[in-house]
Amino acid sequence: MTFSIVARSADGRLHGVAVASKFLAAGALVPAAEAEVGAVATQAHVNLAYRSQGLALLRTGVAPADVVAGLTAADPGRDERQLGVVGSTGDGATWTGSFCHPWAGGQAGDGWAAQGNILVGPQVIDAMRDAWLDGSELPFPQRLLTALRAGDRAGGDRRGRQSAGLLVVRRRGGYAGTGDELVDLRVDDHPDPVTELGRLLDTHTMLFGKPDPATLYDLTGPLADEVAALLAAAGHPVGVAGLDGALASWAGVENLEERIVAGRLDPIVLEHLRRTAPPGRTGD
Repeated sequence: MTFSIVARSADGRLHGVAVASKFLAAGALVPAAEAEVGAVATQAHVNLAYRSQGLALLRTGVAPADVVAGLTAADPGRDERQLGVVGSTGDGATWTGSFCHPWAGGQAGDGWAAQGNILVGPQVIDAMRDAWLDGSELPFPQRLLTALRAGDRAGGDRRGRQSAGLLVVRRRGGYAGTGDELVDLRVDDHPDPVTELGRLLDTHTMLFGKPDPATLYDLTGPLADEVAALLAAAGHPVGVAGLDGALASWAGVENLEERIVAGRLDPIVLEHLRRTAPPGRTGD
């Protein structure tokens, strides 16, 4: 009912799972990941215990292939299960039980494993593999999504489309550094869930991505004057808090606080401010 990829970044700091299925809210069931430990995908006849048990084994240093062997050996329903595991080092591992609905299978390599069942054919996994291997220059969440999109375009679940999910963890990579969930997005019921997941990831990146120091503008001179006028038009005039304070106040309302840098300006923030400030009230 599902196709997924579990993977690790080249530096070992990020782990994640991308999944799509003709099944309601697959992202709520299939993926699990722990920062600097590994990631697990449980599918077909899902065994939710695989998630916590698999991560616990990875945490103690058990290799992914041995995690798969241990989980399936202890499970009388293993022939109806599918499982993908990746750890902090080495190859990923995948399992497809003999009773999984065809087409079903998987592939694995250094730092990744892709698997699926009730697929149009093996080309789905081939496409995911190729997209993952060819995407090494992409940011890790986008690389996972690109592999998932490749599987979807190759035919995906032969019953159709319904849901998709993306989970990426990095130590202190979550909101304001207070957690490890860098990305945790789900499309639970949608006619084109992988495309919708891509839209959500783009929005997530805009709102919560960290500013690139190389692209920041100095918030001085004519740019500072423009920003002050735009902020005033948006209801955040520069007052005793100064330009930085007014900008931070506006950014908090717009959910862009993660992109604010004192005395400087992220081009993404400037673009959003220009696009959303009420027209004709910028003080020009």
